[in-house]
Amino acid sequence: MSGLLRQPLARLALVVVFAVSLLGGAAAAPGGSVSALSNWTGGVDLYRSGVFTTQKTWRWCTAADVQIMRNIVNGRSDHTRSSQKRYFDYMRDHNRYPVPVSDGVDAAGWTAGLQRFVDARYRLKANKGFKSALRSAVRNLRKTNLPVGVTVARGGHAWVLTGFTATADPALTTDFKVTSVRVVGPLWGLQSRTYGYDMRPDTKLTRRQFEGFFTPWHYGPIRMVWEGRWVSVQPVAS
Repeated sequence: MSGLLRQPLARLALVVVFAVSLLGGAAAAPGGSVSALSNWTGGVDLYRSGVFTTQKTWRWCTAADVQIMRNIVNGRSDHTRSSQKRYFDYMRDHNRYPVPVSDGVDAAGWTAGLQRFVDARYRLKANKGFKSALRSAVRNLRKTNLPVGVTVARGGHAWVLTGFTATADPALTTDFKVTSVRVVGPLWGLQSRTYGYDMRPDTKLTRRQFEGFFTPWHYGPIRMVWEGRWVSVQPVAS
């Protein structure tokens, strides 16, 4: 997101202006079986070497996130500018609101991009609170083994949730507490921070630290249906 997912520091863009424009084609097919769960060891981390890519422009955070998530899901190591541009263009065409190109993609556009280029099971979630949003995100990550897209900086930027630790397996019980998360921010390499926008890929954050970044949506120029909600794009297990 680039303005929508407005610029937290420089010109970040993310009204869930999650840039997506990889190449055309039918929607991505669903990935692995929901029942094919790995053994629970106290946490999950989907990140691997070679999947990270830096966003090529200040507006393309969502496009870079799509690229990173495709790399994770499909075992790829694509870092090309052309792929990010294709994702961005596609997502712009699927925005719900008429946001300026400088503000990138909105939440609906980002969702459309993830459904088409990563996995058809991705769904836009707008929770009323941080706790419910986080619990839903880790539960769906665990059940599908797919990363989750999260809007940060009140929708001004977009990250990828690649893992978490919890007191119990979210796929098997509702009696669990999330103790940490793993996040990837595509600004790393363009604007690198020890703590902020963005940190080294697969940075581990405590629940409290993450709450300071994953904040409720707000876009000044247009009041959107996600106003005041914790917005994420999650792979929903069928």
